[in-house]
Amino acid sequence: MAETKVVRDGLHFGETPRRGPDGRLYYSDFYAGEVHALDLAGGDDEVVAAFDGQPSGLGWLPDGTLLVVSMLDRTVRKLVNDELVVHADISDIATFHANDMLVDAEGRAYVGNFGFDLHGLIDEVGIPRLLEPDFDPLGAKLALVGPDGSVRVVAEDLKFPNGMALLPDPSGEAESGNVLVVAETVAFKLTAFSVDRDGSLRGRRVWADVKELGIAPDGIAGDGDGVWVAPALQPAVFRIAEGGKVTHKVETTQTCFAVAVVDDHLVCLTAPDSNPSVVKPDRLGKIEVYELA
Repeated sequence: MAETKVVRDGLHFGETPRRGPDGRLYYSDFYAGEVHALDLAGGDDEVVAAFDGQPSGLGWLPDGTLLVVSMLDRTVRKLVNDELVVHADISDIATFHANDMLVDAEGRAYVGNFGFDLHGLIDEVGIPRLLEPDFDPLGAKLALVGPDGSVRVVAEDLKFPNGMALLPDPSGEAESGNVLVVAETVAFKLTAFSVDRDGSLRGRRVWADVKELGIAPDGIAGDGDGVWVAPALQPAVFRIAEGGKVTHKVETTQTCFAVAVVDDHLVCLTAPDSNPSVVKPDRLGKIEVYELA
């Protein structure tokens, strides 16, 4: 039985929920071409940006300027005078749709991409093929976009790099004091890197293997020394500690693809499927909330 409360429905496919500088919940609706801001307390929902494209990852520059990943042309846009203009072009790095993004306090944006046509492959061979031991998908590069719009590669051969979270480094070895955890969706694992002061990544290692839990990690959100993980294959969200231990599980009404922690709310973005053939024609997506103790 679902443990969440549905606070918004009628979405095509909601993604990349974030707590905005004004305290509202920001999220993208892929196939509406819109970025929304939702007041979780009052319920008011505002379209803050819309364009003829497909938005995904969200974040903010230090001056409060909203950044939005434009999936199809593989750019990062910024909202200037109510218009989304190009901030950075990562099309030379991204080998398929640009996707999730994490923007740090310095305004540096880590941006992932599909790497290949995931839904085309699923249509061809089915999800069970992805779970077979010999399945070896194409890898993708992780881009780092500077506050000035400059672009460089900081990691390679990630298997569908998706949600990301910055956690404190318990070892104290990272120059910045932080570890970047990246969800590798079709490798069924969370991968960690030590973050240098300039945003570079090193010391790649497996943070948690979640394949045996039936989790294809999609969106993730940091929570202390752990992460909340949207599993993309189950109607639930899991809190995972380093090493793969499940500390909490919250059931949702349908499959969860993205998650955020906004104050004392665990926000889950759900849909019946992620395949565009299912969610693009209809509005079956929901925003569900669970109250954290």
